[in-house]
Amino acid sequence: MKIIACTEARHSAAILAIFNEAIVNSTALYDYQPRPPESMQSWFAVKRQQDFPVIGVEDETGRLMGFASYGTFRVHAACQFTVEHSIYIHPDFRGRGLGKLLLDAIVEQGREKGMHLMIGSIDADNRASIALHEKKGFTLAGTLNEVAWKFDRWLNLAFYQKRLNESATAPDISR
Repeated sequence: MKIIACTEARHSAAILAIFNEAIVNSTALYDYQPRPPESMQSWFAVKRQQDFPVIGVEDETGRLMGFASYGTFRVHAACQFTVEHSIYIHPDFRGRGLGKLLLDAIVEQGREKGMHLMIGSIDADNRASIALHEKKGFTLAGTLNEVAWKFDRWLNLAFYQKRLNESATAPDISR
């Protein structure tokens, strides 16, 4: 297996399939309906426009096993050094340590791009994701209770954060 930079042309359909499986079968995404194929055009366009990474792990045959990315946390200019990440693993490959591999890689991408803080928004019942984030140095920043309704129940959303750069210097806000 290898870590790769995902492209729209090569990985759009595989990423969409992973997204849609998560929508239909889990509380990892708070959507009700699977996303249509054309949604991936705007998703990748935002990633390109904002210079946000989309990284994946492929098996030896080139099959996408999982992916990670990050994006804008809040649209306010002062929040430009904080990003919110997401990691999704294809159901055939869960439990193999790919989440750890992708989390390490997306954190490193954030550091390299000069991000200060990375946020993970995790359904509070997702014990595996919470345990992974805690193991990797993310700390609970707070939980919002009953923010979503899915599968006939209220869902709580836990926010985990990790400081990426310890620098005490002021960021360059000219960008």
